[in-house]
Amino acid sequence: MDYSAKLAKQFNIRADHSANIISLIDEGNTIPFIARYRKEMTGSCDDQVLREFFDRLKYLRNLDQRKQEIADSITEQGKMTDEIMVALASCETLTEAEDVYRPFKQKRKTRASVAIERGLSPLADIILEQKTQDISKIASEYISEEKGVADNESAIAGALDIIAERVSDDANLRKVLRKKLTDTGMVECKLLENENAKTYDMYKDHSEKISLIPSHRILAINRGEKEECLKVSLAVDVDSFVQEIVNAYVTDNNECSNLVSDACKDAFNRLIFPSIEREVRSELTEKASEQAIKMFEVNLRPLLLQPPLKGKIIMGLDPAYRTGCKIAVIDAEGNVLDTTVIYPTPPQNKTEEAKQILTKLILKHGVQVISIGNGTASKESEIFVADLIKDLSVPVSYAVVNEAGASVYSASKLGAEEFPDFDVTQRSAVSIARRLLDPLAELIKIDVKSIGVGQYQHDMPEKRLEEVLGGVVEDCVNSVGVDLNTASASLLSYVAGLNGGIAKNIVEYRKTKPFKNRAELMQVKKLGEKAFLQCAGFLRIQGGEILDNTGVHPESYKAVEKLLDFLGYSLTDVANGNVKDIKEKIENVGWEKVASNCDLGVPTLKDVVAELVKPGRDIRDSLPKPILRSDLLDLSDLKEGMEISGTVRNVIDFGVFVDIGVHQDGLVHISQISDNYVKHPSDVLKVGDVVKVKVLGVDTVKKKISLTMKTADLPHGIAVTNQRTDRERKQSHKEHQKGRDNNGAKTQSKEEMLAMLYKKFGR
Repeated sequence: MDYSAKLAKQFNIRADHSANIISLIDEGNTIPFIARYRKEMTGSCDDQVLREFFDRLKYLRNLDQRKQEIADSITEQGKMTDEIMVALASCETLTEAEDVYRPFKQKRKTRASVAIERGLSPLADIILEQKTQDISKIASEYISEEKGVADNESAIAGALDIIAERVSDDANLRKVLRKKLTDTGMVECKLLENENAKTYDMYKDHSEKISLIPSHRILAINRGEKEECLKVSLAVDVDSFVQEIVNAYVTDNNECSNLVSDACKDAFNRLIFPSIEREVRSELTEKASEQAIKMFEVNLRPLLLQPPLKGKIIMGLDPAYRTGCKIAVIDAEGNVLDTTVIYPTPPQNKTEEAKQILTKLILKHGVQVISIGNGTASKESEIFVADLIKDLSVPVSYAVVNEAGASVYSASKLGAEEFPDFDVTQRSAVSIARRLLDPLAELIKIDVKSIGVGQYQHDMPEKRLEEVLGGVVEDCVNSVGVDLNTASASLLSYVAGLNGGIAKNIVEYRKTKPFKNRAELMQVKKLGEKAFLQCAGFLRIQGGEILDNTGVHPESYKAVEKLLDFLGYSLTDVANGNVKDIKEKIENVGWEKVASNCDLGVPTLKDVVAELVKPGRDIRDSLPKPILRSDLLDLSDLKEGMEISGTVRNVIDFGVFVDIGVHQDGLVHISQISDNYVKHPSDVLKVGDVVKVKVLGVDTVKKKISLTMKTADLPHGIAVTNQRTDRERKQSHKEHQKGRDNNGAKTQSKEEMLAMLYKKFGR
């Protein structure tokens, strides 16, 4: 197969670029390296396109391999024909190839195979020809007590079993019926009696077209079926499907034709439909899983690329009740300065003691930000921290971070290696602090499936999920770059061309002497020329040679020196930031001319210029910073129409969840994301985006918050912004905890509050 032409058409790229990508992959180059340093050869395809290209290439190669295996098997059986060879060559999917192979597979014992053993194949051929007028007379010739054919009826029944299996094995027919099922069939669900069935109450007597059912619903239904809460089936117009088969096989109108018609109906009900039902459901699940995995990918990338909180002293707080809140203070490099335990939450409620302990730590180490995990007791801890901050003599803010996977890291081998003297809860507090300091460096230590973005992660094919998410981590790490002298072995292991073993060797090497330049990498054990080519451009060395702290690959150093000389600059000018007008100079000469003069392609030249203008740049610095708070809201504080800033925490098929500073994230349904039509939430929003939302409704019993991002007026026209004074907020917290105001009266009801708002702000 001409893979390059086929993939060029599918990905809408030039044929030579497609061929180059295949060659680069086959040579063992990594995706990040190809995407970054071989743009001229690929037409500047980014890493995501290249990974999709690679996945498709693997599928096509596996398909060809399977087709060859099928051809060899059929040939060995002595049954290969030109017609079969053509049919096999035209197969576009593995399912189609298996359909061609179906009649030649070694089958388990079936009704048809028994009939064949009894010598009824010739009778089946005669019936299928539909030319005989008296089939009973011919059938009598096949009666044999020895073979188990007792009478005419038994002979004809056996022959029809053979015909039914032949019909079922018809590859072209199966393809037509499978498409018809996908286009016209329905997914039907019935609720079963089960103690967990209430969860799936929405699918009671549920029916939906296969062609329209969204991915997340397929996965929900599958889970309900697995938990024995739902009975799921595909429903079709049986008569329509049978007629499709009859039209293909019935060629006359006689007794044999009627028998063939009966065999067609039997083939569909007994053999074809159960089989294609499984195939279609499997295909639906596969597509839904790919979509869910895609959502993991879409969510994980911005989560890993959240801007680091550089230069801050951070206190990590791992909330808990009975065992107390674990505290860890880290410096701007992530080193642990102090640890302790406080008990401000029930059942101890040692609030004042906890305030004194944290105040001392904050003043002692100059803590600027407190990072609070969002797990158990998070709300109580947040209230405690908000009150603590108000009483401090120094400015301190806080952020609630997603602690998903922190416990996994704490109990991991890596966690034990990093902090052998800490218990798991202390490690968790350190991890929570470091998630603000440098999210990427910390999150890559955790099994990405445990990070908690996306949906139905536990239902995904594990190997495929790990493959895709591992690719996302690799792309993120390499797009940011890694400090060669400070990065952990776990972070280094994601650099293109490196693995866990070489990463550990790098860490061991720098213990004796820090790296002064990238060339020293060649002295690291097991790091050869091929690995150096792949990894060198993604590793940074601060304080050394200026180009070693950029994304310029060492293979381009001579070209860069030639470029600088051509434009009247030096490496010293780059180090001192005196090349700000380099783009203007190049544009005056012309990009093509300058690139040709310096032995560079235009895409690489543009990348080089971006690095020279800002050596040591971090692409994350241009992204929105995390929201740091000094106060908080409670669920009871939220009112319809209130306008609040929040951070997107998760993007799913039917909307996004937004952290608005309340313990529960609010849901912006896809229909509420924009005034315009939104095909999918990921087209508009990503994890980490800071957005302004309005409260549509609050269900305090179910603890659900409905939000909108639409600009149109909400019911009643209320648009109360979150602009309360510290005193008002503090008072609100006290009232919430006591349920009464300062005069001992009950707090206002919802109706009273709304009346007050109407009076103050108008309708």
